[in-house]
Amino acid sequence: MRLSPINGASSLTSSSNNNATDLVNLINSKILSQGLDGLSRNFHSQNYPIKCQPSSVCCSIAVAYPSDRLIPPHHVATAAPRAPPQRISKNWMEYQGISNWEGLLDPLDDTLRREILRYGEFVEAAYRAFDFNPESETFATCKHPQSSLLTRSGIRETGYRLTRHLRATCGVQLPLWMDRMPSWMSTQSSWIGYVAVCQDKKEISRLGRRDIVIALRGTATCLEWIENLRASLTGLHGDVEQDDVPMVQSGFLSLYTSRTSTSPSLQDAIKEEIARIIRTYGDEPLSITLTGHSLGAALAKLAAYDIRTTFDNAPMVTVVSFGGPRVGNINFRCRLEDSGTKILRIVNSDDLVTKVPGFVLENSGLPKNKAVQVTGFPSWFQKSVEDMRWVYADVGQELRLSSRMSPYHSKGNMATCHELRTYLQLVNCFVSSACPFKATATSLLNFHYPENSLL
Repeated sequence: MRLSPINGASSLTSSSNNNATDLVNLINSKILSQGLDGLSRNFHSQNYPIKCQPSSVCCSIAVAYPSDRLIPPHHVATAAPRAPPQRISKNWMEYQGISNWEGLLDPLDDTLRREILRYGEFVEAAYRAFDFNPESETFATCKHPQSSLLTRSGIRETGYRLTRHLRATCGVQLPLWMDRMPSWMSTQSSWIGYVAVCQDKKEISRLGRRDIVIALRGTATCLEWIENLRASLTGLHGDVEQDDVPMVQSGFLSLYTSRTSTSPSLQDAIKEEIARIIRTYGDEPLSITLTGHSLGAALAKLAAYDIRTTFDNAPMVTVVSFGGPRVGNINFRCRLEDSGTKILRIVNSDDLVTKVPGFVLENSGLPKNKAVQVTGFPSWFQKSVEDMRWVYADVGQELRLSSRMSPYHSKGNMATCHELRTYLQLVNCFVSSACPFKATATSLLNFHYPENSLL
C-alpha cells in the first residue's frame, strides 16, 4: 500500500511545534489507519533518509495495545480504536516459543507484542490486588476475592478464571529482637500471585488451546528484600559437590520452597494446582504460561523447571519474564533448556536489576563441558568468584529494550527503569533494534519540521 505524506500537520498549534508528543500522537493515528511500513516506503520514495528500512518494520508504533493504563492518555493518539485480538490457533506454539521465537523478536512481531502485553496485564493485576499498606490489618494479603480479582484490579475481561491464590514464605531465621519491631517488618508469608485457567470458549478457540497462567508480582515486603540480597548460589536439590549440579540464588530458592505451619510453600502450591488442572483438562490441548516481574520473574523460572521435571505429561511450559534478575548457573540453564522450557526474557538495558546478582558468563552459548569464563576479569578474580558461588548465566531468549530510546522514558531514574509499567510501555512502542521508537519518531518529526530538532 502506497501512502501520501501525512496530512493534518497544520492542526498542530505553533506552541505544540516544540512538543514531540503532539506530533508522535498524530503519527500514531496515521500509522494505525495506514501502516508504518507504508509510511516508511513513502518517505524513501521521496529520498528522505528515514533511519529504518521497510523490511525492518513489522508493526505500528504505540498502537498495538492502545490502553490508557499502559501509556498515559496524552501519549496515545486519542482517536485510535482498540485493535481486536488476533486469532493464533493455528500457530500458537510459535508464539509460545516452540522455535525460540525465531524471526519474531527483531523486528517485534505485532501479534507477539499483543501476547506479551496480555500476559503483562496478569502481572499488573497481581500488583493491584496486593495490599501494600503496612498500617493495614491485611498487609501482604490479597485485597480481592478469587472470583473477582481480575475485574476489581481494573483488568478487562480476559476469559480466565482464578483457581488458586499463591503465597511465598521467607526462610530466613529472624533474631529474637524482631518481635519488638512493627509486624509489617517481620511478615514471613505473603500473597504473591495466583493461578488462572482460560474458561471462555471463544478465547480458547482464539488461542488454540486452554491456557493456564501463573502470575507472580515482584518484591514487596522487608523479608523478601532480605532474601533478594542472599546472592550466593546453592544447589537446587541440595547437592553442591558435583561439577554439573544446577545451582540457583539462595534467596529465591528459599522463597520458593519455604513453608509455615499454616501456609504451604509456593513450590507445593503450584505443583498441587498444576496436578489438579492436568487431571481435569488433560485430554485437551494445554499450555502453561508463567509470567512475572522482578522477583516474580525469578520465581517463575524456578516453577517452570519444577513443572517440566515433575510431570511426565506436562504440556508446553513458557515463561514471560519482565525485568527479572539472574537466577542460576550454567548448569541450571542447561537443565532448563533440556527440559523443553521456553523462556522469553524481556530486558530494559537501563534496568540495573537485570544485571544482578553475581557475574555472567562471557559466552552465553558456552558448551556444558567448557570451563567458565567471567567477563572482563583476570583469572585470580574468576577463581574468587567461583569459590563464592557468584557465577551466573542468563537464560532464555532475550527481547532487549531501552528507556533511553523512548521519548517518554529517556529521563527516567533507576526506579522507573525497573517498573512494570515502563516495561509494558516499552514493549508497546518497540519496533526493532535497527529502528527503535525514538529513532523513527525523530525521523518523522524532522521530516515535517526540519527547522526544529525536537528529539
